[in-house]
Amino acid sequence: MYAIMKNFTGYMPCVEYNRNIPKSMNMTKPFPSLIDTLPPFGGHFTARELRGDQANVLFASYPAGTSIPSHSHDTENIGVVTQGTLELLTNGRSSLYRCGDWYHLPAGQEHAAFFPEDTAIVEFWFHRNKD
Repeated sequence: MYAIMKNFTGYMPCVEYNRNIPKSMNMTKPFPSLIDTLPPFGGHFTARELRGDQANVLFASYPAGTSIPSHSHDTENIGVVTQGTLELLTNGRSSLYRCGDWYHLPAGQEHAAFFPEDTAIVEFWFHRNKD
């Protein structure tokens, strides 16, 4: 069972009820404080980026009411909502993803996003093979 856990200093990501998060991870923000040491992602939302040979990983947070207009990526994207709610619009359909839900966007897929509440996402951007 998943839930958004709240402590005295802020929201913690969804976790199984019986799972312990070490206090040393400093989960007073959507992600552990070490994530803040990663380079910022150059976008119109707050994110940190971990770059790799096969994929980049984005640790992104969106304030309630954030709307991202329709666009596409040349990467295949797989993500998980770690806090809040994502409304993803693809092919004229709206899908809601909540804490713990995974989503997939093939490379080139047009999509738009809306965040009705403060939301955090970890998203993997897999590079296309250039072969």
